[in-house]
Amino acid sequence: MSGTPAPPAPPAPQVAASVFGAALPDAERYVARLASDGVTRGLIGPREVPRLWDRHVLNSAAVAEAVPPDARVVDVGSGAGLPGIPLALARPDLRLTLVEPMARRVEFLEEVVAELGAGWRVVRGRAEERSVVTAVGPVDVVTARAVAALPRLVGWCRGLLRPGTRLVALVGARAVEELPAMVPELHAAGMRDVHARAVGADLGEAATTVVVMTRGPR
Repeated sequence: MSGTPAPPAPPAPQVAASVFGAALPDAERYVARLASDGVTRGLIGPREVPRLWDRHVLNSAAVAEAVPPDARVVDVGSGAGLPGIPLALARPDLRLTLVEPMARRVEFLEEVVAELGAGWRVVRGRAEERSVVTAVGPVDVVTARAVAALPRLVGWCRGLLRPGTRLVALVGARAVEELPAMVPELHAAGMRDVHARAVGADLGEAATTVVVMTRGPR
């Protein structure tokens, strides 16, 4: 591909070692892949490369604080693998499935999974499709990062959100501000214990906020 080459992958910050432990080399390989193929394939903007660690990878790994041990996790609208891949690298106890509808993104995800030798699954499709729900099977946690407004996200993920399943959504400041107004609609959709939670307090600029909710009994 012609044009200006992507900036080199940034080095891992010191805090990354405590987050990823023995998986740090894999996290570094993933960041290198994001900085190269991720940019040339249009999954990551070139301007994002210098802040891949703080804004994307550590930011995603912070979600681990809201995920219970040994959980079956499905990352919907995974894109370049965020937050799913950093989350699973930080938490090797998790069983991860990445769901993504776009072919070029699915190809990227499959290459990353193969390169890292991880036992994660990649499923092509949309969360609301019956075939995807069947392929994914029962899950404990659904994760998403900047996929859609929360009520719409819940609607898309309805088939995956069985009673007791937790939804953990990485959201921006505006969504947190609007959350109280959304709670009645989320309750009407069957979600309970809806709340915002700060995660990654020890990660500096990578600290973020997630909205957590649980599917109630039907």
